[in-house]
Amino acid sequence: MNKIISIAIAGLAAASVSHAALADGGAKFLGNITTSSQIRSDMGTYWNQLTNENGCKWGSIHSTDANGNSVFNFNGFDSCENGYKWAKAEPGRTFKFHALIWGSQKPNFLCTKKNPGITKEKTLKYITEWFDAVAAKFPDLEYIDVVNEAIWSGDPVNGNYHSGYSKPAQGAEGISTDDPECGGTYIVQALGGDDIVNNKHQYNFVKKAFEMARERWPKAKLIYNDYNTLSWQMNEGIEMVQTLLKNGAPIDFYGQQAHDCKGMSKSDFESKLTRIHNETGLPLLISEYDIGEADDQKQKNDYANQIPFMWETPWIGGITIWGYINGATWAANTGIMEKDGRKRPAMVWLEEYFANNLAKGQNETGKPIEPVPQEPFKGAPIAIPGKVEVEDFDKSGVGKDEAGNSNISYSEKDSENHGDVKDYRADAAGVDLYKKATGIILGYTQAGEWLEYTVDVAATGTYTMFAAVASAGGSAFSLSVDGEAITKTIEVPKAAEGENNYDDYNKVSANVNLTAGKHVLRLNIEKDWMDIDYITFKAGENAEDDEPIVKDPSAIKPIAQKVQLDASVRDDYDLFTMDGAFVSRLTAYGMDAAVEIVKQNGAGVAKGVYFLRSKATGNLQTVRIAK
Repeated sequence: MNKIISIAIAGLAAASVSHAALADGGAKFLGNITTSSQIRSDMGTYWNQLTNENGCKWGSIHSTDANGNSVFNFNGFDSCENGYKWAKAEPGRTFKFHALIWGSQKPNFLCTKKNPGITKEKTLKYITEWFDAVAAKFPDLEYIDVVNEAIWSGDPVNGNYHSGYSKPAQGAEGISTDDPECGGTYIVQALGGDDIVNNKHQYNFVKKAFEMARERWPKAKLIYNDYNTLSWQMNEGIEMVQTLLKNGAPIDFYGQQAHDCKGMSKSDFESKLTRIHNETGLPLLISEYDIGEADDQKQKNDYANQIPFMWETPWIGGITIWGYINGATWAANTGIMEKDGRKRPAMVWLEEYFANNLAKGQNETGKPIEPVPQEPFKGAPIAIPGKVEVEDFDKSGVGKDEAGNSNISYSEKDSENHGDVKDYRADAAGVDLYKKATGIILGYTQAGEWLEYTVDVAATGTYTMFAAVASAGGSAFSLSVDGEAITKTIEVPKAAEGENNYDDYNKVSANVNLTAGKHVLRLNIEKDWMDIDYITFKAGENAEDDEPIVKDPSAIKPIAQKVQLDASVRDDYDLFTMDGAFVSRLTAYGMDAAVEIVKQNGAGVAKGVYFLRSKATGNLQTVRIAK
């Protein structure tokens, strides 16, 4: 994700003098991008890989004549051809083509509003001609961003892709290059559509684009590239790549734009990248790294906390920093050098690090990843008949099993554990666990999340399933075994004491048919916001449940907490959308007061349900805004 920069900088020209770049002779590349549509004369002094910021994008090259015939200009704005030639001019340099298919910065003739005569068939014709033209111009590309920003976020039907394939999207850091006057395109339909199976997008069009790229560049490294994959949409990205690989898409790298790493701790950064690698089974590229920070020391600290892991980790294939001249980058304060040549502390640190640690770079991205199966949390499968404690879901493995299924054991919408039990499942980033009178429970659930449990069924037959659940607004879940549904969607009764009550537990039940032996049970969250304590299986149809529900009104409430703050103490509260996007910050004397401010003023946003989070305690509460 980036924004077209049109600032002119004097004295920029294509490099012609050989220099030793920071990572020359290392195990992988350390690259950068064109600067205000030019290749600076000092490019080769620092970087040994180049990506054109805008010049190789579809909309920068492909146009049509008066008769609707394709016209291609590879030497226009931010010349793609010059970027390619720069990389080929000296041994050791690398060029990455960015990008073949993107929902933003696409040709205007694909827009239904601007070109009412465009059809699915014509769109496929233009896509094919575009791929063929790039292949004819650059037959020996090494790295290609085949598809950019196609993760689906939000509701399976009413959500949106990360970029404007069908309608304008928000974009990275809230900066969108989508054209609001485009009216949508037929790109998705032309490339085979996007089936929804069990409420999950299959990304047929992405798979087709990769197949077309592989036909034309059999030796190139093919990349799926996206943003926000280290924070809010990590799980959606993992699930997308898993789906594509399972369906046979020839993806070689998962590109992490890494625009969302400002202020991220060293441990958090490393654990997130490791999880993405382990669960997709793919090597990663750091494809668009930047830290938008005005404070020199803070920017340098982020570089020092994050760059060594990128360089020294064998399954990360390379690093592209997204701009280096401050004021000539897509987002404010991401540059690491000033226009007058002064180096910010992050750049000084970068030079020192590579001077002293070049040999630490490792690159094993060509080696296959050895899969590790998921395993029961407590070592042995959970016996059925018996009780499944929801917090005892399986430990995740690595990669895929022989059938092509992922060895991941859970899926979470975000990487933060919003509960008060932090160490019980330290191996599972983001699963929200709380302490209740009956033990540990799962809360803060969102539709699309799931957890898996290895179980051992004693005998084939009918069982009665009971689940202890609570919901303030009415939620739902379902169960499946080895990928096959064993229940329909089960509605969770709404709490009797108001929308903020998550202590009003109820039992829901269903008859299920199970087969003897070891299986993987999956708990699927179908609707948002429920707490669930355990699931019990008893032998027989319509069996009696003799375990009472223990209620404790004084227990910590997991999602919509009444935060106990001193009424004389002011605190900051952040408002987020249901998708996790930051909306605004306000100050109030306690959570109750903050809720009232949001409800009365509407916080300047549309009606709907939002999260309100205390900056002091991290506690959350849902807020409904009605206008």
